[in-house]
Amino acid sequence: MRKTAVRTVLLALVMTLVFSLTAAQERVQIRWYVGLGAGTDAPTIAAQEAVVADFNASQDEIELVLEIVDNAQAYDVLNTQIAAGNAPDIVGPMGIRGRASFPGAWLDLAPLIESTGYDLSDFSPELVAAYNIEGEGQLGIPFAVFPYFLAYNVELFEEAGLPLPPTEYGQPYVDADGNERPWDLETIREIGMYLTVDANGNDATSPDFDPDSIVQWGFGVGYTDVRGRASLFGGGNFADADGNAIIPDNWRIAENWYHDAMWTDYFHPNGAYNGSDLLAGGNYLGSGNVAMMPVHTWYLGWGTADLAAAWDLAPVPAYDGVTTAKLHSDTFGILASTENPEAAFTVLSYLLGEKASELTTVYGGMPARLSLQESFFETFTTKLATDYPNTDWASLNWDVVTAALAYPDVPNHEEGMPSFLEASARYVEYGQRVDNNADADVDAELDLLQADLQAIFDAAR
Repeated sequence: MRKTAVRTVLLALVMTLVFSLTAAQERVQIRWYVGLGAGTDAPTIAAQEAVVADFNASQDEIELVLEIVDNAQAYDVLNTQIAAGNAPDIVGPMGIRGRASFPGAWLDLAPLIESTGYDLSDFSPELVAAYNIEGEGQLGIPFAVFPYFLAYNVELFEEAGLPLPPTEYGQPYVDADGNERPWDLETIREIGMYLTVDANGNDATSPDFDPDSIVQWGFGVGYTDVRGRASLFGGGNFADADGNAIIPDNWRIAENWYHDAMWTDYFHPNGAYNGSDLLAGGNYLGSGNVAMMPVHTWYLGWGTADLAAAWDLAPVPAYDGVTTAKLHSDTFGILASTENPEAAFTVLSYLLGEKASELTTVYGGMPARLSLQESFFETFTTKLATDYPNTDWASLNWDVVTAALAYPDVPNHEEGMPSFLEASARYVEYGQRVDNNADADVDAELDLLQADLQAIFDAAR
């Protein structure tokens, strides 16, 4: 009797084990690829791994597998995987650039949204429409927005004896003499020169200023490309609606302004200084040696982790009376090559639904879900205070972050172009050439850029 009971128990255990192994083997595997946007630094990796573990423990039909590739290689790796027929199922978070870099690769989500009855009422209709690409379909569902605003070093302003920037959009800048000035790029230039200092303590307005020994700059636009920096002068793109190469007039003005800022007025770091240790490898504000830097919410925390000085947030400056605060917005896409679109959409719904609040906080973005936005800053600042206690996060001027959403760049600077990777490599080359050359003829270089982009676009047709 005892032997029979023991055999029965053992048989039951074996059957349970076999059933469990079989169930695990029968799980549909969905690969989640991270690297085209946020999600590759240590704190976010751990958080994403926890999300994967939670999902896998919540059900027994799908196995979610996380793949993280450094951003510097992520585009090439994904391109290779797609070409080899070994592509992941879900990619994200990614911005407009990430999606536009792989035209034709994404699954139209509209049929899955309809068949599952997915509720889109918690999103701005305009933001939903932004992911509906003509000829390709609904390529994403809103997930996070990353407003643009000006971060500035309070202590550098105080050392220069300059009043701080305005705290609201529409407010003027009041100078040291009490005069009101528009908060625009001309004002940025003027105060930026006072905030730019050489090794002998002379500012850029002084006849004794030495541009070869600059140790502090007034203004710098970092962590973006030439399209991103030009967006302060208004929205635009290097391709028109017909796919022909253009240089928008406002961007031509922008590029001349930046070149003068680097090589004539010296208040913006030039290419030679850009990656130096003095500027923390391009982290202008975080280095403590640049007074003003426009940033997105994804920069906050890690970008200022080593900044000992007090700092705060202000509106981005206007150009010609118009304010443009370029917008980054992230989502997740499903590749059209997936063999399991329904399972992939189940994971997508989990990331954009149950885990939306958690993941937007991890990535430093505002939730696109309207119901989550009210509590965002409390959660966001609490996490920042825990991870980066060097800053009094609750005291920052968060009002300018939400206010920036009223001034997006239209068209968005990251919209697609034919042969996007080759085209982007060409305009990056242009930026390196003019940023490192004091004698560069910016207009001539832009004309050459347009001609080369046109050749790239034509070859892609």
